[in-house]
Amino acid sequence: MSSTSLAFSPLLPWVVLGALAAASALILALGVWRRAPGTGWRTLAVAGVLLALANPALVAEERQPLADIAVVVVDESASQRIGERGARTAAALKAIEERLGDRPDLELRVLRVGPGAAAAGGPVEGTRLFAALEAVLADVPRQRFAGAILLTDGQVHDAPEAAGALSFEAPLHALISGERDAGDRRLTVVEAPSFGLVDQSVKLLIRIDDPAGSGVREARVTVRRNGAAGSGDTPAGDLRRQRSRVNPTSRESLEEARERIRRSGVDDVGEFVVPVGQERSLEVVLDRGGPSVFEIAVEAGPAELTLDNNRAVVVVNGVRDRLRVLLVSGEPHPGERTWRNLLKADPSVDLVHFTILRPPEKQDGTPVRELSLIAFPIRELFEIRLDDFDLIVFDRYRRRGVLPQLYLSNIADYVAGGGAFLEAVGPSFASPLSLYRTPLGTVLPGEPTGRILEERFQAAVTDIGRRHPVTAGLAGAGPADEAPSWGAWFRQIEVEPRSGSVLMDGARARPLLQLDRVGDGRVAQLTTDHMWLWARGYDGGGPQAELLRRLAHWLMKEPELEEDNLTAEVRAGRLEIQRRSVTPETAAVTVTTPSGATVEVALEETGDGRAAGAIEVTEAGLYRLTDGRRTTLAAAGALNPLEFADVTATDLPLRQLARATGGGIVWLADGNRMPDIRLVAAGRDTFGTAAGGRRPWLGLRKNDDYVVTGVTELRLLPGLMILLLALGTLLLAWRREGQ
Repeated sequence: MSSTSLAFSPLLPWVVLGALAAASALILALGVWRRAPGTGWRTLAVAGVLLALANPALVAEERQPLADIAVVVVDESASQRIGERGARTAAALKAIEERLGDRPDLELRVLRVGPGAAAAGGPVEGTRLFAALEAVLADVPRQRFAGAILLTDGQVHDAPEAAGALSFEAPLHALISGERDAGDRRLTVVEAPSFGLVDQSVKLLIRIDDPAGSGVREARVTVRRNGAAGSGDTPAGDLRRQRSRVNPTSRESLEEARERIRRSGVDDVGEFVVPVGQERSLEVVLDRGGPSVFEIAVEAGPAELTLDNNRAVVVVNGVRDRLRVLLVSGEPHPGERTWRNLLKADPSVDLVHFTILRPPEKQDGTPVRELSLIAFPIRELFEIRLDDFDLIVFDRYRRRGVLPQLYLSNIADYVAGGGAFLEAVGPSFASPLSLYRTPLGTVLPGEPTGRILEERFQAAVTDIGRRHPVTAGLAGAGPADEAPSWGAWFRQIEVEPRSGSVLMDGARARPLLQLDRVGDGRVAQLTTDHMWLWARGYDGGGPQAELLRRLAHWLMKEPELEEDNLTAEVRAGRLEIQRRSVTPETAAVTVTTPSGATVEVALEETGDGRAAGAIEVTEAGLYRLTDGRRTTLAAAGALNPLEFADVTATDLPLRQLARATGGGIVWLADGNRMPDIRLVAAGRDTFGTAAGGRRPWLGLRKNDDYVVTGVTELRLLPGLMILLLALGTLLLAWRREGQ
């Protein structure tokens, strides 16, 4: 391919040549005005000189044509897997490649955008076709770009509002793979808090939308907490929390508590009927500290494209306002102040402490008006406000007639209903005045033998204790075959373990610290009253503050202190899995990804009762994990993917862009055949309908770009020839003047 053109290489700057031409024109015009003879010959001489100074040349270029570049963007997002969308997209891509793939004047580039196109930082949120297109066009010369064809369902989440935001000026076409006006029910979480108080309700604002004209007015919604099925039945362990939420003035039955909660308008996990097309507030309760995952699902509607957007997930982090602790000391003793100081040192603890100084049998004749002691409000504490406490601690308490059997029975019921109880025993526990001989004995894990071991000993962590989060890794515990480095104690009440787990033993390897679960509550029993020696640093002291903190948090059911638990968390693009167990386990964990795929992960023991494993995170959404006994959830990126917020096919995001760039939109499901594709010259129409039919056609711009491979230049006016012509014309002019 060659091309010839006329080019100028002036010997003087164009400004100088212009000035000379203007001056010559004035002089010649004056000669014409005076009718001076020879003016015509002078004009020819001046024109020849000026043309010679412009130095014209004939340039012949050898050109190599360059193929135009067209980009086909294939949407492979999750919504493209709905119905026949994927098949229509694949057929359209095949037809485009067959028609344009072999053309020598067009380079076809196919760009696939979907979950596999996730960035290194994690999964991509939504369908980002234009970001991918702009990245591909970064190395494409704009004069070679012929246009772009998008194969999508129209749900594009990064489409610019105006064509001016595009970096190219070429037609943009879209082939829509979905059906027009298809109906789909979807659930939207309008508003949800990130944090809430434990044992308090938080509001979730949801909305259910059905296709226009469906006529459905209500839909059934199911709410699940932390993977537990929402059956609508409240377990007995929730009774204490339910009573505290409705602030009862007397003990209620389970059915009475449920009915009162229903009347109060507070909803918990279960099934509810929600109006369609309106925002509805649901109130759910945070039953523990840390993240709680609430899954909300609505039943299938009259028209559905997918059920993926019938579900939504909300994560709310539970924060404890104050830990309300009731400490009852049976008598003054050196360790009483230690318990009080340990509990008061924690700013999150709201402590109520009573010490029984004047038991009923103490009759010393002191007039009542001279006593400064307040009455022990036993009815207020153990009947009316008992459920307000998160933890009850009895320190060296014995039966002295202060608390009637009825109130001790109330404490046992409080524990079975989900409460927490800690007993630090004293010598009286081995006597007939022991609490074990009251209704509280039904919840205590250790039965006294009647013996008091008064000898020097060191507390030691048992094999189970080394795997239990309350005592695992305690400072000073040392290896299993070595004695601990903490200080000694000198008194222990001997008990026989009846239930629960022994985490620490003491004198003669007898149980020292026992934990047990009773109903939905928890109990801890410490069979010594010498912990105060650690607090005072005797014999080097010990980790009494850390031990008590862990003990209280385990009793309060904090997730990080669960001894039998499966947890997972997403960190730096990895799903990190951890299982805690007091016995070694080899079962693998099955991970179900947001797309429904399953992965088996083997966990390796890491010590202290932990086993860990990890996998790479490639999808945004909710991951479900189970090892056959335990189940947990983990959130990665957006829990409610933008991809499924609306899955109906639409051309709205692309309509204005296609119109502004001269492109067109074709619905593949309308019964039209695959549109024809043409290369058209710049300035011509790039979208239309073929004459005599309904079949549309798409145009790609033909740019005719090229690269020059060789140049030949021929000067048209050699200097000597111009000089001779100029002299000749001047001589003719002089001769004309002389006549």
